This record gives sequence, structure tokens and C-alpha cells, in this order.
Amino acid sequence: MIEKTYDTPCGTIHYWISDQIREHTVTLVFLPGLTADHRLFDRQIAYFEGKYNVFVWDPPGHAASWPFAFDFDLMDKARWLDGIFRAEAIDRPVIVGQSMGGYVGQAYVELFPDRLAGFVSIDSAPLQRRYVTAAEIWLLKRMEPVYRRYPWNALVKTGSQGVAVSRYGRDLMRAMMLVYDGDQARYAKLSGHGFRMLAQAMEADLPYALHCPALLLCGEQDHAGSCVRYNKAWHKQTGIRLEWIKDAGHNSNTDQPERVNQLIEEFVNAIP
Repeated sequence: MIEKTYDTPCGTIHYWISDQIREHTVTLVFLPGLTADHRLFDRQIAYFEGKYNVFVWDPPGHAASWPFAFDFDLMDKARWLDGIFRAEAIDRPVIVGQSMGGYVGQAYVELFPDRLAGFVSIDSAPLQRRYVTAAEIWLLKRMEPVYRRYPWNALVKTGSQGVAVSRYGRDLMRAMMLVYDGDQARYAKLSGHGFRMLAQAMEADLPYALHCPALLLCGEQDHAGSCVRYNKAWHKQTGIRLEWIKDAGHNSNTDQPERVNQLIEEFVNAIP
């Protein structure tokens, strides 16, 4: 894979992509969650590189995609993603989004309903307004001060241990959080902005309907927010296939990479 950049009015996005995009080959687009970076999918990239075209980014404002002005929304991220696709001649990709990455994928489908070949949600949730309470939206808009005041060492410990159950998953999340070591204000602003734009996208009350084959993956021990409840409701309301990942938390692709890779591969191979 090679590292490349994409310029936006708010800053420059760094992404990693197969050195050659093969025509008539599926492109797996891995989108990390809030405060995570491209390393979240290291074990997916290692498995799928060579089998498919692969892409992963540091989301806007994250890690290498910095400096970046925090005056964009979820739809902007989806538009920039599409700009990269067009620049790289990526046609009908499969988005694999973890947590916030899954929300970006749903925003993408709202804007470009016929562009995706498939969508995989990893420990994410539906973006439709009907799934969340008014209290949850209220809290999402007010998280930045919490992260500013939380003792940094305790925040790193809670943040890394709370999203994974495996040593690998916890150590990786800790490493990704330590990108912001010494600049807690940046971490707080990044987190607060992410949650606010998520709340705004929900309040927009758009359809966010998936017009492509889809798969929901969720760790059985995912304790991030109400992710388990959301996925149960998402599956019940839509009939989208839901697979529970045993012995996995919110970052289930780092806790159980072999199982997650197997499910993604089976899903991709079944796409018409």
C-alpha cells in the first residue's frame, strides 16, 4: 500500500491505498471510528491486501490528517470520501465502517445511493433519528467539556480498556490515543466535534436507507453507549443480517480479527 493525500477546504486527508487499483476487483474501504486511525484495521489490511483492492484513511482531524479545521459535518466527510474514490477510479466499493466509520458510510449512501456495492457495519449503529432518544442527542452535543476535564491518564486507561477485551485491542487503542498525548484539548475538541456532528446528522431525520447488500457485526461485550441495543433494533426493523462477535468489545475487529475477516470475506463473495 502507498500513502497519499487529498486536499479539502478544511485540511489535508491522509490515506493508504493499494499501489495498483485492479479493475473488476472489489475495493474494501475501511473507515475507523472516532479518535482511532488507520491502524485500527491493520489485521484486516494484512489479510485482504492482495485479495482485493484496499483503502483506509486517517479520518479528517485524526492522526496524520492534521492540522484540520473543525467546521465540517458528516456529509462533508462523505463528499470528500467520494472525491477520493473518483480521483482513484474506485467504482462500486464496499465500505467497512467501525463505529463512527459506519455513520460516515450511511451518510455516503444518503448522498450517493447507487455508488456502493456493499456496506459492513462494525460496532456502529443506525443513523436514523427514530433509533435514538432526545436525551442521547442532548448528551452527544455536550461531550467536549467532559473530555477536557477528565484526567488524561485515567481517560487513556478507560478509553483503551473500554473498547476492547483483548490485549492486542487494548494496546492498539492506547497507542492511537497517545497520538494526542500532551494535547488533551485537541483530543477533546476532536471527540466533541465528532459527537456533535453525529447528533446533527441524526436530527436531520434523513432516510439513510441502505440500497446495497449490508451486514451488521457487533461484539457481544460491546459496552460503548447503547450499541448492542441499537444493533438489535436495526436488525429487527430492517432484517439486515446481524452477526454477534463472541469475546469481543466495541472494536471487535481487533478482538476477533479472524472471525471478522471471515465474515467480511463471505459477505463480499456473495455480492452479485
